[in-house]
Amino acid sequence: MADFLVIVESPAKAKTIERYLGKKYKVKASMGHVRDLPRSQMGVTAENGFELKYITIRGKGPVLKELKTAAKKVKKVFLAADPDREGEAIAWHLAHSLGVDIESDCRVVFNEITKDAIKESFTHPRPINMDLVDAQQARRVLDRLVGYNISPLLWKKIKKGLSAGRVQSVAVRLIIDREKEIKAFIPEEYWTIEGEFLKGKNQFSAAFHSLVDKGKTVLTSEQDTRSILQQMNDNKFKVISVTKRERKRNPTPPFITSSLQQEAARKLNFRAKKTMMLAQQLYEGIELGSEGIIGLITYMRTDSTRISEVAQTETAAYIRSEFGENYLKESPRREKSTTNTQDAHEAIRPTSTLRDPKSIKEFLSRDQFRLYKLIWERFLASQMAQAIMDTISVDLQNGNVVFRATGSQIKFPGFMKLYVEGSDDQVDEKDKMLPDLKEGDEIFKKEIEPKQHFTQPPPRYTEARLVKILEELGIGRPSTYAPTLDIIQKRGYVTLDNKRFVPTELGEIVHEVMEEFFPDIIDVEFTVRLEKGLDHIEDGEMTWLKLIDTFYKEFEIHLKIAEQEMEKIEIKDEPVGENCESCGSQMVYKMGRYGKFIACSNFPDCRNTKPIVKEIGVTCPACKEGTIVERKSKKKRVFYGCSRYPECDFISWDKPLPRSCPKCERILVEKKLKKGVQVQCVECDYKENQQS
Repeated sequence: MADFLVIVESPAKAKTIERYLGKKYKVKASMGHVRDLPRSQMGVTAENGFELKYITIRGKGPVLKELKTAAKKVKKVFLAADPDREGEAIAWHLAHSLGVDIESDCRVVFNEITKDAIKESFTHPRPINMDLVDAQQARRVLDRLVGYNISPLLWKKIKKGLSAGRVQSVAVRLIIDREKEIKAFIPEEYWTIEGEFLKGKNQFSAAFHSLVDKGKTVLTSEQDTRSILQQMNDNKFKVISVTKRERKRNPTPPFITSSLQQEAARKLNFRAKKTMMLAQQLYEGIELGSEGIIGLITYMRTDSTRISEVAQTETAAYIRSEFGENYLKESPRREKSTTNTQDAHEAIRPTSTLRDPKSIKEFLSRDQFRLYKLIWERFLASQMAQAIMDTISVDLQNGNVVFRATGSQIKFPGFMKLYVEGSDDQVDEKDKMLPDLKEGDEIFKKEIEPKQHFTQPPPRYTEARLVKILEELGIGRPSTYAPTLDIIQKRGYVTLDNKRFVPTELGEIVHEVMEEFFPDIIDVEFTVRLEKGLDHIEDGEMTWLKLIDTFYKEFEIHLKIAEQEMEKIEIKDEPVGENCESCGSQMVYKMGRYGKFIACSNFPDCRNTKPIVKEIGVTCPACKEGTIVERKSKKKRVFYGCSRYPECDFISWDKPLPRSCPKCERILVEKKLKKGVQVQCVECDYKENQQS
C-alpha cells in the first residue's frame, strides 16, 4: 500500500509522475478544478463582503469521492497542480475538500515533468500560497461581476446568448478600432524607380535614392518621376561610394507563451488554441518506446525567459559538440525580465537538449513533432553565438541622379545556421548579394522601371498580432490569450477572414452598447490597472477584497444607469431578394453565432437555411453552366466549387481566375505561398511572376 497520495490535474501527467516516484506514491488526477462558483447563479454576494459560494462541479462527485477514499489510506497528501495561479487555486480547493491543512508542507511544484525535476520538487514541499490563490479568486470574481451582471442586460436588450467579459471586451475593441482605422485611411500616392544594372556579366538591383543637388528625394507623383528620368544622360552609371559595415545580430530569447503562439501561427499556421493543446501534450509526456512516458518540454504557460543553469550547461555542451566552440555564445546572456514577469517559471524549452527532434520523430504525431522542433530550435538558437553580417551600400550616379543598391552577406551565421524568427510582415530573410564594386567603377543600366504605389492602411489583426498587442499592453496573462481569442469568435463578435480578425455587425452593436454604458470595461488603461492590481495581490501588497470593493463601487453605478436607460435594440432581418424554396416566403439575412447566414422569414414554421456564398466572377470550367463560388470546409478552410453542386462536383483549393492559360488554355489559379501569390496553370508548367 502507498504511503503518499499525489494529486495532479490530468491522467497523462499522473501516469508519468507515478513512474518516477516509485511504489510508495500513488498519483491520481483531479481532472482540473473540483470546486467552483455555480454556473446557474452569480455565486458572489456583494452585499455581504463579497462572500463566495463554492460548490462541487457537476460530474466531479465520483472523482472527489475517489480522492477522499484514497486520502484516508495514506500518511500524507501532496497537491501537485500546475505552477501558476490557477494551479494554486486547484490545490487550495482540493485541500478544502480533502481536509488537508493548507499551512502544512502539502504543495509541490515543478516546471518540467522529468525524473530529476519531480524528485527534486518533493525534497522541498511548501504550504499553499494564499496570495496566489487570492489573485486567482480576484480574477474569477471580477469576471463574474462583469459577466453575470452585463450579460443578462445584453440578452434582454439585444439578443439571447450574448456575453460580456473583461478581457474579451477589450480584445473586441482593439479589433473594431483597427477596422475604423482601415475605413478612415486615405491612401497616398508615391512612386519608386527600380533598376537592373550590370557589371560585366553580374546583374544586380538598385533603386532611385536622391539628387546630387537636393539630397534624398521622395517621389509623390508621375510628374516627379518623369522629371528624374529626364535628368539621366545615358546608360552609364559611376560608382561614387561604397560603404561596408559589420553588423551583429543577437538570437531571440527562448519562447514564452505569447511568443510561442505567435511563432506557431507564422511558421506552422497553428491557431493559438491548437498550439496550447499540443504544448500541453508535450509537457505532460509522450511515450518514447523503451524510455516510457517522458515530459518533452517545460511548463508552457509562462512569461519568463529565465533558463536554469543545468539546462544552460547541457545545451552548451551540445552546441560545442554538434556545431563547434565558435558557435557557442561567449557567456550566458541574462534575458531582460519585463514588468510582472512570473520569474519563478522558466522559459518554454525542451526538458533535454540532447533529445533532438529527429531522434523522437517516430513517437510523435506530425503536429507534435513540428511544434517540438520549433521549441527545440528556438531554445538551442537562443544559446548560440551572434550572427555577423557584412552590410554593403553602393551609390551609383548618372548626371544629377543617384541610385542606391544595398545588400548583405553572412560573414558568420552563428545562431542563424539553425533558426531565424518569423515575421508577421513577411520580411524576406534572403540576403541580397552584390558583385564586387569599387568607387570609380563603370556600371551599365540594363532596365529602369518607374512604379506607382499607394500607402496601405494598418493590417487587420491576425491571432499572432492580437496576442502580441495584448501582451504589450499588459492585458491578460499567458493562460488567458487562447481562451480569449476562442470566445470572441464563438460569441459571433468577430470572424476570421483570410486569417485576420474582422468585427461582425453583432460585435459592433455590442461594443457600442458597452462603450456607452460601461466605458471602463472596454478601456485599455483601466483593464491594465486591474491586471496590475491582480499582480499586487499575488505579491502580497494588496488584499483581493480591497481590489474588488474599489472596482464594484464604480461598476454598480454604471450598472444601475444601464438597467434604467439602455434601450432595446432590434436587429432587423435584411431581405435577400429571393423566396424560400420550401415554403415560398421571403429569405432574409440572419445573424448567428458564427456570423451572417440566409434563412426563411417564416421561422420557426419553416427552418430552411443556407450559407451565404460569395461569387468570384468565374464560369465553372467543368460544366460551363454554373459559376464558381467561395465556400468553407468543416475546418473553416476556404475552397472554391461550382454553384450547381451536387450536379457539378468541381472543387479547387486554389482560387480560379477568369482567364485561361496562354499555353494550353486550361484554367489559371492563384496559389497561396508563404510569401505571396503564384499564378499558375492547373495542367501545364505555365507560371507568372510571384506577387507579394
